Amino acid sequence: MWEENFDPEHEVGGKLDYSPVSWREYFDQMEDVSVGPADSRDVFRIYKAGSDGPLLVLLHGGGHSALSWAVFTTAIASRVTCRVLAMDLRGHGASVVHQSDDFTTQTMSSDVANVIRACYSETPPPIVLIGHGVGGAIAVHTASNMLIPCTVGLVAIDVVEGSAMEALHSIQNFLKGRPKSFKSMDHAIEWSVKSGQIRNLESARVSMAGQIKRCEVEAADTAEQASPVTDVVVQRNEEFYDQSYVNDKEHTASEVSLGGDQSEYRWRIDLSKSEKYWDGWFRGTSNLFLTCNLPKLLLLAGIDRLDRDLTIGQMQGKFMMQVLPPCGHAVQEDKPDKVAKAVAAFLLRHKFAEARRETRSSNSLTQ
Repeated sequence: MWEENFDPEHEVGGKLDYSPVSWREYFDQMEDVSVGPADSRDVFRIYKAGSDGPLLVLLHGGGHSALSWAVFTTAIASRVTCRVLAMDLRGHGASVVHQSDDFTTQTMSSDVANVIRACYSETPPPIVLIGHGVGGAIAVHTASNMLIPCTVGLVAIDVVEGSAMEALHSIQNFLKGRPKSFKSMDHAIEWSVKSGQIRNLESARVSMAGQIKRCEVEAADTAEQASPVTDVVVQRNEEFYDQSYVNDKEHTASEVSLGGDQSEYRWRIDLSKSEKYWDGWFRGTSNLFLTCNLPKLLLLAGIDRLDRDLTIGQMQGKFMMQVLPPCGHAVQEDKPDKVAKAVAAFLLRHKFAEARRETRSSNSLTQ
């Protein structure tokens, strides 16, 4: 049941609190990094935390943003000494680029390298690339092409070529089935949790701001464009789904009679328009992952996601692998502590990072 992911601290007056939470609760700073020629600069939004240890470069999945790593960042920082840089990929979050419709793996992996170069010049710290979904595929391509020479490790989260290719045909149906707009940020957060998109309320409260944005629209346009209730398709937890927080025609029509412009919250990126790139994101990633000459960790939401190449590679000991407890595709949001524990173990095993003093003390007490 989805309530199992919640605890009393997220309740207000006996009801769950769906209000948004600031990125400042999890990151130390936010920056907009400019890269490229002076006459056509691209600007990427990044969030940073920590000042010592290796740099964990965090790459989010399709449609999400750097804020999907917020709760994970706090969890990993409590376990090992490290730095974190989470970036909004092109077309996502608050990043603004000139060729916003170019989602090739070559362009997106170059973006990552350019942002690191802009932030650290030619002397960046040792880097561990960590990516989820599409971000995992970009991390694999970035590492395989050695675009960031100081990369020492690679972590891919729930990105497997075989299962990803099989799922591509259903993505458009998922995108068509979700609401096109919301009355407020609170309502979007509530939908994300009750629909099962994000199964952790704490993470949803900070990360949904990276997926949707407030739009000022004329009242007449709102009545035409808002998502009707009949368009909504919920994948799971239907018994808890309350459609009242979705903008529907009946609701907006009543607002129109009041006159004046309206505001609503819409998705920051129309993923359906990137369909021609979906195949290129994942095809060949298993082989690239296996042949990448770096220490590697693969985290999965289920053992059934392994394809043939990775199954053979795992049996041959070519990478570390861990299957996490039942969770959705947004693994680092659903189970941030479990993901942080696995990543910390990977970093410590390869001596990329040192355990926090408090972590060492607690471990010695339990031994």
